[in-house]
Amino acid sequence: MKVSELIGSRREVFSISEETSVHQAAQYLRERQVRSVGVLDSAGRLIGVVSQSDISDKVAAENKCPAWMKVSDVMSRNLISVSLEMTLEDCLALMDKHNVYHLLVMDGRNNFHGMVSVSDLLRVLATDNKERADLLQAFIDPVR
Repeated sequence: MKVSELIGSRREVFSISEETSVHQAAQYLRERQVRSVGVLDSAGRLIGVVSQSDISDKVAAENKCPAWMKVSDVMSRNLISVSLEMTLEDCLALMDKHNVYHLLVMDGRNNFHGMVSVSDLLRVLATDNKERADLLQAFIDPVR
């Protein structure tokens, strides 16, 4: 299965402006029940990603005020993206290689089409192949 097939039925691409406060971003994530969201500049170009862990690690854990901070202050800028034609198996390998839980989906014109999460992959691979699902589960919940 390809990324385009996985995200093809989605109606909304979750994104926020770089000027959004961290507090507003946290509310956005909670309301939409997602763990991360793309951050767009004033021209609508993807420039980063902000996640629950960014907010937890860079704001809450450091006792900073989320109402006074912008997402551009805490977002991740080292973006790992995939094309619409990439296979889900290749996505999983890329997540494993870079130790990330979300990949940005971009087209040939560098337009943002949303994200593929490890949860998305787990749902598909669990129905396709139990062994792959077990490997993915081990990636999500590593034995320590």
